[in-house]
Amino acid sequence: MSYLDNIRTFVRVYELGSMSAAGRDLRVSPAVTSARISQLEEYLAVRLFQRTTRNLTATEQGRAFYDGAVAVLDAVDVAEAKVMHLTDTPRGTLFVAAPLGLGRRLLAPQTPEFLATYPEINLRLRLSDRAVDLTSEGLDLAFFLGQPEDSNLRIRKIADCQRVLCASPAYVARRGLPADGTALLRDGHDCLNLRYPGASEFQWLLQTSEGPRRFAVSGRYECDDGDVLTDWALAGEGVVLKPLFEVAEHLAAGRLVPVAEATPPVPVQLACLYTHRRHQDPKTRLFMEYMTARLAAALRADGAQSDRNLDDGSGADQAETPSA
Repeated sequence: MSYLDNIRTFVRVYELGSMSAAGRDLRVSPAVTSARISQLEEYLAVRLFQRTTRNLTATEQGRAFYDGAVAVLDAVDVAEAKVMHLTDTPRGTLFVAAPLGLGRRLLAPQTPEFLATYPEINLRLRLSDRAVDLTSEGLDLAFFLGQPEDSNLRIRKIADCQRVLCASPAYVARRGLPADGTALLRDGHDCLNLRYPGASEFQWLLQTSEGPRRFAVSGRYECDDGDVLTDWALAGEGVVLKPLFEVAEHLAAGRLVPVAEATPPVPVQLACLYTHRRHQDPKTRLFMEYMTARLAAALRADGAQSDRNLDDGSGADQAETPSA
């Protein structure tokens, strides 16, 4: 296995461009990472990387070796998957990414039951609202909201996720209740925006009588953490666009109230992203099937609860709001 470990280390160093980053990803020390690369170079009798105090770049030999190394690791993964199919004992480590709100509220609570069912599977869950790259980050699965840009990956749709525009009663009392997206712009409402490096979406897509329309909202507050935006909305700092499951409890309690209801946000796709090769791995397929069913059920439950709250007027006594 030591030679395979060396190859795996080489691939991660090549993809991440750093010994220390590869070591963190593989959960080994920088010294072990460096030693594995040195062993591989000695075995192959070539230098795979040019190293300086500031930079690490692959040599011509390193670039040539990379494609073959990936093919070797892919073949090993496929062979292991076939054995696991025969033994019915899925094992190994799953690397999964998800947005912060989705991961904290829906994915993480469902994980212990899955791991209890499959005790030989380990999970490494990475939560971030930024876009992730499955290949360079060594991920098996990535749950996401929206539409991915990489069309070479496989997509498993889970559900259409209802979203809502909302603000605190204090904000509405101070600034008025916007009736629609046009009022948000016309009256200069403070909009709380989710933005991160590389983000391409800077507008809110709302449903109007003429169909979906993008509204170029603005505001003083921006963050790459969706939960921070919710905290700002609760503090009365502005209007926020959120997946319903992230703010359902706040809406039910009257801490937040819907705004611009004449032009609700267009629902966003909740889906899972994976490569064809990853899907052949039993643990990856099992986790995706397990979470797909439970996430869809959780979203249906949140939507049904929201509809009941609207029907019975829950939260109305806590949130009397003037019209704008």
